[in-house]
Amino acid sequence: MAGTDNDSTGARDAMDRAVAGLLLAAGGGRRLGGRPKALLTHRGRPLVEHAARTLREGGCAPVHVVLGAAADRVRDRAELAGCVLVDNPRWTDGMGSSLRAGLTSLLGTDTGAALVLLVDQPGVGPAAVARVLAAYTGPDALVSAAYDGQRGHPVLFGARRWAEIAADADGDRGARGYLRAHESDIVLVECGDVAQAYDIDTEEDLSQLDQ
Repeated sequence: MAGTDNDSTGARDAMDRAVAGLLLAAGGGRRLGGRPKALLTHRGRPLVEHAARTLREGGCAPVHVVLGAAADRVRDRAELAGCVLVDNPRWTDGMGSSLRAGLTSLLGTDTGAALVLLVDQPGVGPAAVARVLAAYTGPDALVSAAYDGQRGHPVLFGARRWAEIAADADGDRGARGYLRAHESDIVLVECGDVAQAYDIDTEEDLSQLDQ
């Protein structure tokens, strides 16, 4: 019985750990004429502010923000008080390098999981974050928002998975390879009724932003 008590205590301790928000905001906006996505204007403020607020209001703490392109300008223009700002000097290598930088910044913190959000998805709000967060079951958790049954963001990675995810992250694919290899482990949480998972990638997509 002692072993069972220890196991249950460990499970409770894991569930008591906070889930960190991890915002990937390093992109340089190559298809947007070199305009960093973090600094695109949405409702009068830099897009990165809205994404960071989405993570906080959805229940994530702490919130780590990975910066790359125009990082100094992002610091000057965006109100990110309370966030941990993480520099990715290799941001030109793609999203994988930002994911690695963000997960590395969480090592040694008392967090049980990282909930990853992309800066260029303003249609994903706190309601979707809260739904994915609610499916957290401990450091082995692997949870993804779904839109009409198709996997999207945000995605939650339990802390025990970070090392493998970081090792696999490469180029612009981020964690896609890891997720494909562990598809049977993923808990899908439908969010299509509370969020829209479009990306701001091209000039045409800028119409999705509220100037």
